[in-house]
Amino acid sequence: MAQDTSSENEAHDRVTLVRYGDAELNRTPMPARLLQLVTAMIVAVFLVGCSQFVGDNRHNVPLPKGLVDQMAAIGSSPTEPMMIRVFKESSELEVWKRTHTGRYALLKTYPICKWSGALGPKIQEGDYQSPEGFYDVTPALMNPKSNYFLSFNVGFPNKFDQAWGRTGSYLMIHGDCKSVGCYAMTDDGIKELYALVRESFRGGNRSVQLQLLPFRMTEANLARHAASPHVPFWRNLKEGTDIFDRTLQLPAVDVCEKRYVFNRTGAALLDPNGTCPVAPLSTMAAL
Repeated sequence: MAQDTSSENEAHDRVTLVRYGDAELNRTPMPARLLQLVTAMIVAVFLVGCSQFVGDNRHNVPLPKGLVDQMAAIGSSPTEPMMIRVFKESSELEVWKRTHTGRYALLKTYPICKWSGALGPKIQEGDYQSPEGFYDVTPALMNPKSNYFLSFNVGFPNKFDQAWGRTGSYLMIHGDCKSVGCYAMTDDGIKELYALVRESFRGGNRSVQLQLLPFRMTEANLARHAASPHVPFWRNLKEGTDIFDRTLQLPAVDVCEKRYVFNRTGAALLDPNGTCPVAPLSTMAAL
């Protein structure tokens, strides 16, 4: 920094620096009394701004009426269970809602503003890779005071990731359009998504299933990426997405032998590194 050769009083009178959070406001010379008055006014304006953006009620913004009407049109409501599907390659996020038939219907598709890395799962902390797999968002993973307006944690690493020794933290679906391993939806997008998840929890639902996918899980897409080392992993994901596509009901997800298993019988949780139980013939036929 260049040395200031002015006297101390001249330096004080020439520029007054007021800092609020990350904002720095430069002020030209003014009498001390006037300076105090202006400073008080700046603080008052800043606090009013905070009441709208920091620690405010943005996490309780109601769902748009048009979106509630769309739910009614497909036979659903805000408090019904929901599922979120993400497709990296096409940068799309789908919201599905359970209807009065007990099956799910597509409510809305949102553009993903930014995701990071390449097609494939997240492996380790710092690889800047957005995760893939089956995850559950619970109320504890909601973040109403996010630095990205609003956000919720995807739940990485899950049971599958832990079985493979994969690491990473604070993997979110959030606002803005920047990503270092997350899915950024813009502030307008996350405002609706957050409200949709929130209302589902208010209906007594304990989680929202996330299906984070590299692309639409078709044989044609898998063939296009046949050279990828992730094909076995993606085929495992396809087992679960095929169940949903066929039944329009959420697959129950667990992990054994370091792979996802779906709609198995039995209540006990599986050892992710242990041997998978033999599925009854009737269950295998249903798959």
